[in-house]
Amino acid sequence: MTKIGKKVANFSLPATGDKDLSLEDFKGTNLVIYFYPKDSTPGCTLEGQNFRDSINEFQKANTQILGVSRDSIKMHENFKAKQEFPFDLLSDAEEKLCRQFDVIHEKNMYGRKVMGIVRSTFLIDGEGVLQKEWRKVRVKGHVEEVLEAAKAL
Repeated sequence: MTKIGKKVANFSLPATGDKDLSLEDFKGTNLVIYFYPKDSTPGCTLEGQNFRDSINEFQKANTQILGVSRDSIKMHENFKAKQEFPFDLLSDAEEKLCRQFDVIHEKNMYGRKVMGIVRSTFLIDGEGVLQKEWRKVRVKGHVEEVLEAAKAL
């Protein structure tokens, strides 16, 4: 499991734009990885829009953004296009990265217990070291907090 102050194990997952992305692809750049439950749902859409709307500020802070959920690449491509996201979305259908970052937990959905992604964000520096994490994220004000942390690196 990934811990603050420790190097993040490399990963490789299919991404939008018909490519595979790995942590190695972002060497020398800070990286925000945000995990979200499902494409095109209200909270997930708003969170993605907030990252989209702050992309220039993140770029000034030498920080790239990746969104991750268990949805398929086809769903991600539609979501990304519709919302005009200037960053890639990774498909983690097998939950490898989700488990590496320990974001799969039991949740209560309409009275039923299900295993799902708990909205979480991680900030990794250009050397691949996890610098900060946010778990059980509330969307309102979250992106601003992540941006401040990225600027401080």
